[in-house]
Amino acid sequence: MLNRRHFAVAAVLIACAVSGPLRAQVARTNTAVSTGASPRSSAAALNPAANPESLGFDGQRLAKLDSYMAKAVADGRVSGMITLLARHGQVVSEKIYGARRLEGNVPMTRDTIFRLYSMTKPITGVAMMILFEEGKWRLDDPVTRFVPEFKELKVFSGADAAGQLTLEPMKRPPTMREIMSHSAGFGYGLGDRHPVDKLYREKNVLGANGLADMIKRTADIPLMYQPGTRWSYSSSVDIQGYIVEKLSGQRFGDFLQQRIFAPLKMTDTAFYVPKEKAARLAAVYVGNQKTGKIEEALQLFGFNMPTYLEPPSMESGGGGLVGTIGDYARFAQMVVNKGELDGVRLLSPASVEMMGTNMLSKEILARNDGVQGARFDDAVGFGLDFQVVNNPRYAGTLEGKGTMSWAGAAGTWFWVDPTNDVIFIGMIQRMGDTGGDSLQTMSRTLTYQALVHPER
Repeated sequence: MLNRRHFAVAAVLIACAVSGPLRAQVARTNTAVSTGASPRSSAAALNPAANPESLGFDGQRLAKLDSYMAKAVADGRVSGMITLLARHGQVVSEKIYGARRLEGNVPMTRDTIFRLYSMTKPITGVAMMILFEEGKWRLDDPVTRFVPEFKELKVFSGADAAGQLTLEPMKRPPTMREIMSHSAGFGYGLGDRHPVDKLYREKNVLGANGLADMIKRTADIPLMYQPGTRWSYSSSVDIQGYIVEKLSGQRFGDFLQQRIFAPLKMTDTAFYVPKEKAARLAAVYVGNQKTGKIEEALQLFGFNMPTYLEPPSMESGGGGLVGTIGDYARFAQMVVNKGELDGVRLLSPASVEMMGTNMLSKEILARNDGVQGARFDDAVGFGLDFQVVNNPRYAGTLEGKGTMSWAGAAGTWFWVDPTNDVIFIGMIQRMGDTGGDSLQTMSRTLTYQALVHPER
């Protein structure tokens, strides 16, 4: 039986693309490799700016961003949307469009709760780095130090015409660096083209009854490749969630609440929506290829969509959280502030810089690995649970070198630009492609074409 974790990844299969980090255009606009925030970066919490010009934006040019996003809603590409742009800790623009539920025309509001899906991953990465700073693990530690169940993992090396797999021993165990950069060799079960992904689906890894059960099922499946030799989007962030539990002695969700959500005052971020907040959860939509219109995604692949109104069987570090744009803006502002917000420090500046540093080897970058056209190279790489870019202009994007970003399967996206001290969060709820130009790509272009005085 499929559970909510399957739906976190099932959107990848719709139109053969995720609305987010796996799209070709977004591959050249999601960036990282931290270079240091502007000296004007503020640890204050996102107060409204006096006007766009005070923070270097041209208000008339910035209006193009508003017009484009409003039209995307008016054209029916999405039911509703919220965007938030901030610089130097001040909100330059926050716009709310459309409906959070088309039935009954329920308006989108700032406290609307969204399914974050893979935007959960950077939060899990911060949890890992909190434990890193406590000396609980090191970047090149073998994962088997913390997950001994993986000591006997085999590696896929081929399959015959009958589908019988050929396996070989691991040359070495995957490292912590590799599970945080999707280069460890684990599968995901997003599709069934690769024999290892077929096994993930057959063993229902993403439908496990808790993180320990997920580890047990994963241990029975070979790696897709020798650790550190390729990049492949994987369940490794769910493995990170298990490691957080093991190293902290706490349930994963409890650790996130105590060490991240409560300190940052992320009051609506959790693994499910309690009854008293249920009316604020946005409906999720999917495109109907026959009608060309969106409709509520009540089912996907023949299974009922999860409600997110009850605690999940597995707290997924890879895609299980829900939250508001305000909550995620506080998380993003903490990152651009290099680990601090409102006088509360979660991480040191060096740890945030490490997360925004490309961790893929030159050999992997030369392979141009990726998914659905999102290919890594000398300009675009991957850090610790963030996509990274070393050369944004060569990559064809306008944001600053060092921008850290990711996105979610229902269309949510964000970026953190330490060079320009900018954060941006976009929230929608549409599984798969949104039709037309990528909202994420357009938001980046239209934001930075308006930043005409970055020196301010």
